Amino acid sequence: MQLDLTQLVAIAAALGWASGLRLYAVVFLTGLAGWLGWVHLPGDLHILASPIVLGASGLMLLLEFFVDKIPGLDSVWDAIHTFVRIPAGAALAAAVFGGDQASWVTAAALMGGTLAATSHAAKMTTRASANASPEPFSNIALSLLGDGAVPVMLWLSWVHPVVALVALTAVVVVSLVVVWVLWRFIARLMRRMRAGYSEPALER
Repeated sequence: MQLDLTQLVAIAAALGWASGLRLYAVVFLTGLAGWLGWVHLPGDLHILASPIVLGASGLMLLLEFFVDKIPGLDSVWDAIHTFVRIPAGAALAAAVFGGDQASWVTAAALMGGTLAATSHAAKMTTRASANASPEPFSNIALSLLGDGAVPVMLWLSWVHPVVALVALTAVVVVSLVVVWVLWRFIARLMRRMRAGYSEPALER
């Protein structure tokens, strides 16, 4: 099955964006779909369907699923994966075009890395804000939302690429707004905490 340019761009964009949220889910679900013959894996993505990659990504997916539901620990996990998700998103997007079209590979890598950074930043700030609340339910709800968003976006990129590109554009705009608003909220919260600590010190 030959994929056209729109489908390839949509798949690359979806892989990059979803990697910023759930990298191991992206690798496992994409590889599994290719291994089962549900989709044609373009470019160099066929490596994701190998049993070794499926096994490793499946184990990491299981670990991330539970870690992402624990307030505080999820933020530590996200901070560590800042150095993993963004380059991985760039690499997965570039792999869609293989190694024969240098210009498209470069463009896809830039797009994938940028989308991964955007979704990762939105996830980190959102979860950090949720962790400021004493109840754990909002944290779990946000985690489950991410669990569901990834397979939906990947599915759209293969079946309805134009819809996927439109949805991704809207999501990126919302994500940028969320990052800006929540970053200001976190900054205000940190200032209040510092002020609260400094007052007792001044009294002494």
